[in-house]
Amino acid sequence: MRAVLALVTIPPLTVAVCLGALADLNWFRKSISRAQQFPRTWGRALCWIAGIRVRVEGRENIDPSQTYIFVGNHTSQTDIWTFQGYIPHDFRWIAKKELFAIPIFGAAMRAVGFISIDRSRGRQAVQSLNDAATRIAEGASVLIFPEGTRSPDGHLQPFKTGAIMLAIKAGVPVVPVGFNGAHQALPKGSLLARGGDVVLRIGTPLPTKDFKAKDKQGLALKLQQQVAALLDECHQPVEGK
Repeated sequence: MRAVLALVTIPPLTVAVCLGALADLNWFRKSISRAQQFPRTWGRALCWIAGIRVRVEGRENIDPSQTYIFVGNHTSQTDIWTFQGYIPHDFRWIAKKELFAIPIFGAAMRAVGFISIDRSRGRQAVQSLNDAATRIAEGASVLIFPEGTRSPDGHLQPFKTGAIMLAIKAGVPVVPVGFNGAHQALPKGSLLARGGDVVLRIGTPLPTKDFKAKDKQGLALKLQQQVAALLDECHQPVEGK
């Protein structure tokens, strides 16, 4: 019953949160940082409705005043709910540019400082990556999923270098994050959340200022290993993949 309720709640709750953020930014407090409470409430509300209990470990590893790129494994849509709702850091999402064209939703994302990125090939994509790196270097922490898509079986997949290049260009510390239990709560391909316990483990920040473009493969492997160290056995990479 809670799973069905969570599913039908997502659209109206998302619209309500977007309208609340837009109203707050345009007429009330007019603070992008304070407006983050709206997406944070969205994440917590969805977890509560779906019966997902979240615990965060390693909060002491991050400095609230520091800009980071958080790097995590991606096993479920609930990765977004849990990180948005419970990670104690002011951050922004990176979203494909097409989402910014959606009425209300796109306007709200733009207003609260989400970063648009062009996933096409060619000059526009390169410029988009450079623009995103500049935004991050100027103080916008973000979360990226270097696997590129949700894991079909919950096991950690190889990291793609495109996302890693963003970290190298931005030059800010990268923080590994392990999402544990999210796949069980809502597996890829399922519409109904099963609830349960999700543990987010925050690792030690890794400086990137000395890495160059030629180091992207090595950095991708290093970050994958650091994320793997934060995962339960059921999420460890499958040998040979």
